[in-house]
Parts: sequence; structure tokens; C-alpha cells
Amino acid sequence: MHQPKANRVELPPLALYVHVPWCVRKCPYCDFNSHGIGRQSELPEQDYLRALIADLEADLSLVGERTLTGIFIGGGTPSLMSGEFYRRLLEAIEQRIPLADDIEITLEANPGTLERGRFAAYRDVGINRLSLGIQSFQDAQLQALGRIHSGNDAQRAVGEARQAGFDNLNLDLMHGLPEQTPELALADLDQALALSPEHLSWYQLTLEPNTEFHSHPPTLPEEETLWDIQDLGHERLEQAGLRRYEISAYARTGRQARHNLNYWQFGDYLGIGAGAHGKLSQPGPEGLLIERRWKTRQPEAYLRRLEDPRGFVAGARRIEEQELALEFSMNALRLVDGVALSAWQRNVGKPIEQLANRLQLARDKGLIVEDSTRLQATPQGLLFLNDLLALISET
Repeated sequence: MHQPKANRVELPPLALYVHVPWCVRKCPYCDFNSHGIGRQSELPEQDYLRALIADLEADLSLVGERTLTGIFIGGGTPSLMSGEFYRRLLEAIEQRIPLADDIEITLEANPGTLERGRFAAYRDVGINRLSLGIQSFQDAQLQALGRIHSGNDAQRAVGEARQAGFDNLNLDLMHGLPEQTPELALADLDQALALSPEHLSWYQLTLEPNTEFHSHPPTLPEEETLWDIQDLGHERLEQAGLRRYEISAYARTGRQARHNLNYWQFGDYLGIGAGAHGKLSQPGPEGLLIERRWKTRQPEAYLRRLEDPRGFVAGARRIEEQELALEFSMNALRLVDGVALSAWQRNVGKPIEQLANRLQLARDKGLIVEDSTRLQATPQGLLFLNDLLALISET
């Protein structure tokens, strides 16, 4: 690993997101850029590796002398790819961009039997954090969600990840599932806690546009039941030593997801792979110029960009000055501890005193904490974050 180099201007930390767009079968609730292939299809590993490296090469002019603080490999189902694929990818990344000595490299994996035997290979090539998409331990709930694994598969996957040497493990769980009761939701949490994960992402099922569930909604719990699940589950997780640090993220001390923290603290990130998004800051005459970029979405079209002089970028958009308050707040205020007021000025470019009247209104509504050094949502503000954002960002 390389030592970080000092930048001549103050830029946010830089991370890298790698998108793998394929999965065995697309789940009916999923609105990510994922494409089902079935169990028998062969993935174009070599071509996709070549494309990812070429994509990264094309973005190097945006990096300068910066160091990568984290790498997150998401999907789709990244664990469909082999350990050799990731060995060559990580080597290619390190040859082009310095990596922090303590870099966190996360890979998302599904607990289906198709991928589990690869966990040791992933650990051997330098991936040091695994995120398992379990969603539920109840077989009936998994079937309702269109998942291809069972509750027993999920428990075995955790055991195999531990045997492979992973000591930093996240479990993804959903709540508010079709016909779920508080008892079933707590049973899921208890089974997860029995596996002693370092991190747990626990979020409510929502019916997103352009998904099967949005077109054909399942029967979801009543709102009162959802509140009960939220309150009881939060209490159970805190009692088990997993502290909530973001709206839907809980972690043991020192095990917060660094890559996601970088998102929420308005850090920069490159995005490579089909449909990947990135956020990059560059010095401008009066502060940082921030741009969001996204790559070609369809895997087949993305692969064809290897021979396309237009490159992999499908679009880019500069974040305008008047948008910065909302852009920064919608990330930073997801954090339970909020954000220092100095970070507001550094990222938004304006003193927070300009928001004095709006912030007072938010305090009157019980949405933010009274604090002279931090901007921090109350528990009520976290529940009604959109209302808080609307107050802060309205012109």
C-alpha cells in the first residue's frame, strides 16, 4: 500500500465504487441496475474486467495525486465473479491510484450456494469486508421477496465467511415485509444478532417505481405495525451493542461502514461499471466545483463502449451553487450525530447563519437539536427527514 500524498488544495476524501450489474434473478423490490442471468449463464468476466480497467483509466485525469480511502463493490451480485477476477481488478486499481494503508474494501455477496465457496478467495485477494444480502431468515418471507436462498443458507454463509477469515461483516435485513408482524421482525433481528455481526443494515421495504412490487404491490403491514417494528427493533439492536449511527445502519464501536460514511459526509467517489455513479470535486476560482457523473447503464452497451470513442460516461451534471445546501444536507443529516457547522460552510460555501430563520422553524417543529456547534436531526427529524430537508433547502 502507498502512503497518502498531500493535496495542494483541500479536497474531500476519495473512494471508489465498482458496479457489477448481474444477478441470478432480479428481485421484485429491487430498483438497482441489476440484470438476471439465470443459474446456467456464463458471465463475460474477462470482457467486463477489461471494460472496468478502461473505465478507470478514463477517469484518472480527475484523480490527480489523491489516495483511495475505500473501495465498495456492489451490484447486482458481485459474488458471481471469481476470486481471480477481483485479484486482477484490485491489482489494476492499485497500479493506477494510491491506496490508503488502512483501506476498507467491501464486497456485496448473496448467501446462495452458487457463490459461497468463493469467500476464501475473496479474502485472499485483499477484500476485507463482506456485506451479505440476507433480508430475512424466514423462508416464507424470503419467498415473498423473490430471494433464491433459504434462512439456513444465510446462516451457513455467515459461518463460511468467518471461516474464510472475514472479521468485518455486515448483514442486510429488511423489515416491514409482506404480512410481517413485530414478532417476526424481532425474530429476524435475534437470529442476526446471534451471528454477532460487526455491522447491521436494517431498513424498511419500500415500493420503488419501475419494480415489480410497484406494479403489483404485496400486502404490507399497517402503519401502526410498522411503527411498532421500528421502535422495538431499534431498542433490541441498541441493547445488543449495535449503535445506530445512520438512519438504517447500526455498528459496533469502530465498525461503521467507511465507504458509506464517505457518501454521507459528502466525500468524493469515482464510479466505474455499468450504471455506476460518481461525485468529483475540483478546485474552482471561488471554491470547489462539484460534478456528478454516471456511466452507461445496460451491460451489453457498456461492454461495447470498449471500442467507442465516446467512452463510458453516459452523462454528467454540475451541482449548482443553489443546490449545494440540499445536496449536502440530504446526506449529512442521515447521520445520527449530524455534522459540524464548520463542515457545512466548507461544503456549501455559505455561512449557516443565513439559515437562522429556517433552522429556528425546524427547532420549533422538534426536527433539529439545539446545538451551537453541530447541525443534527432529532430522532423525530430522522423519521421525517424529508420535511427537515424541505425547511433547510427552500428558497
